[in-house]
Amino acid sequence: MILVLAGTRDGRELASRLADNGHQVLVSVVSEYGGCLAKHPQVQVHIGALDEVGLANLIRSAGVKHIVDASHPYAVGVSENAMKASAQTGAVYLRFERPLTPLPEYERLLVVSDARQAAQAASLLGKTVFLTTGSRALSLFKEEPALQNCRVIARVLPDPGVIEQCIALGFSPRDIVAIQGPFSLALNVELFRFYQADVIVTKNGGDIGGADTKIEAAIYLNLPIVVIDRPQIDYPTLFSSIDQVVNYLKEATICNI
Repeated sequence: MILVLAGTRDGRELASRLADNGHQVLVSVVSEYGGCLAKHPQVQVHIGALDEVGLANLIRSAGVKHIVDASHPYAVGVSENAMKASAQTGAVYLRFERPLTPLPEYERLLVVSDARQAAQAASLLGKTVFLTTGSRALSLFKEEPALQNCRVIARVLPDPGVIEQCIALGFSPRDIVAIQGPFSLALNVELFRFYQADVIVTKNGGDIGGADTKIEAAIYLNLPIVVIDRPQIDYPTLFSSIDQVVNYLKEATICNI
């Protein structure tokens, strides 16, 4: 059994490829919405957040031999728990991480190390801050003292739990953009214009995460953009393409026959 931590679109594609190649695949996602997206005739789906202990228990109960960590590049806690669970259970840990989007030479582009720095930087660049960073760090942006006099727009997945989180944090419904990507350059431009954004905040989630079109849209509108740099983690085994993972697991299966 192969366990795929598939919190991303390319993670779900990877799980489907493995299943189509005859592997037994179990996908782990956090939400019901993620479970719907991960549906595949030959793929089992586990729904619900898992800590280190929960992952280890799932690995043992499902007879998992390989863990493919295809979680979001910024989901550091998920990767750390997966590596610890791998060490506990003996399951082989593999990390799949999409490539970075090359950052252009643009004088209004600023790279920071984390969300707190991004919030503070954005407060100096405009009064309407458009967040394209997902839902995990929303509380930090909403509670940042420097942003208290700013309008903060949150673009998030159209998941009921995420929208409830936004409301609980004090976001007005008019400042919640609940929509599923990917987003074209044209759509990003129109959204940034419609909300009269002064500054865009994003992560470098790679082209498949839409970082390229967000950056292009900001440049087109001559807007400042704050990019939260990707966390640096020392993975034991790292792949940057789906084909690499598929081929590795194909060879591993042949060797175990």
